[in-house]
Amino acid sequence: MSSKIWRVSGEYKKKKRKFRFSRELLADKEAHVRERIMSELGSRHKVRRIEISINEIKELKPEEVTNLDLRRILGVESDFS
Repeated sequence: MSSKIWRVSGEYKKKKRKFRFSRELLADKEAHVRERIMSELGSRHKVRRIEISINEIKELKPEEVTNLDLRRILGVESDFS
């Protein structure tokens, strides 16, 4: 099974403030993306899973990727059109 590119956007609450996030990830399934986002936000920002709200998980084409590291992995040119 080949990995797909996903863009995840949402928000989390911490100390009565809301923070928005958007990440691009490589993963096989949408469930793997959801688990990885929960895990990374929890470990980096000390946010509980119940405080994380994922608004959208969208599969991307290689041309739509904006993360430069992912573009290099995919072999897509580094210029944006």
